[in-house]
Amino acid sequence: MRIFHDTVHTMNLGDYTQEQVNAWSPEMPDPEAWTSHRLCTRVTFVADDNGILVGFGELERDGHIDGFYCYHQYQRQGVGSALLHRIEQEAISAGLHRLFTEASITARPFFAALGFVVLKQQIVVRLNVELTNFLMEKRLQADRSP
Repeated sequence: MRIFHDTVHTMNLGDYTQEQVNAWSPEMPDPEAWTSHRLCTRVTFVADDNGILVGFGELERDGHIDGFYCYHQYQRQGVGSALLHRIEQEAISAGLHRLFTEASITARPFFAALGFVVLKQQIVVRLNVELTNFLMEKRLQADRSP
């Protein structure tokens, strides 16, 4: 929860206004509410640095990546790439043929660099505030190497 909230309020301020990030994550999420819905509807992968959780990615059964966040101190160090690679492995093992996500303006270049393409730009509304994101997808192929 802290990774999500802190990342939105640090990294996303470069592409969104203070009003927008406050609407996106107005306060620290309630732990019980956060986990009760998420734990039963997705697989969550975490990045750990000697016992400190530094990032996470969530894969839903249909290939949707719902949450994907990394503490700002750990960005551009391969943490996100490693998480996404693990999510791809899980998706392929589950027989999925694509991954998709709603990437923020901030996250769009990261996902594009790892093979995702933009399907469309979207406007979502949180607490009566509009935020732009991008529906992106990546087609998966099972590794056929011996």
